[in-house]
Amino acid sequence: MGRVSWKGSALLAPVPVALVCCRDNGRENVFTVGWTGVVSTHPPRTYISVRPQRYSYQMLRNSGVFTINLTPASLWRVADYCGMYTGSKVDKFSKLSLHKEESDSIDCPRLADCPLTLECRVREVLAQGTHDMFLADIVAVSVDESLLDRNGRLCMERANLAAYAHGTYFSLGKPLGRFGDAAHKRRGRQR
Repeated sequence: MGRVSWKGSALLAPVPVALVCCRDNGRENVFTVGWTGVVSTHPPRTYISVRPQRYSYQMLRNSGVFTINLTPASLWRVADYCGMYTGSKVDKFSKLSLHKEESDSIDCPRLADCPLTLECRVREVLAQGTHDMFLADIVAVSVDESLLDRNGRLCMERANLAAYAHGTYFSLGKPLGRFGDAAHKRRGRQR
């Protein structure tokens, strides 16, 4: 079967279902971000891209901090709602019975309902077209203890995270392997 060629578009999938929390001047909000990812390992950096017209945009600019809460598959409808409705008209924390708690390293709420949270401090805001990219240092990571094995190793498969691809939410499936497996198998054959 052949392939077709389309004009350039924002089609990279899957992406994490990320619920972002922010706070400024007594106001708080939680909203869904489709554009996020890791920019650097050392130092640990991430980004979120937000349209300047969005309710949370000015809160992010003013406070300079936010949390990225990785969403379990069980909360995909919550993430969908948070991406559809503005915090200027509805308190989504209350409406959706979300459990917020204080972050460890920044003045911003995180979601107790999400098993993994990145606490972020904005480093720079870069205009990118329809969205501005908030480049941020990851200053802390909060991990639910249920995701750790007895040696303290993170077991991501226990998080049952959601992913988003081209208009559809997915539950991440079973693990296929671990980083470096291909090299170990190759070395095993050479012995």
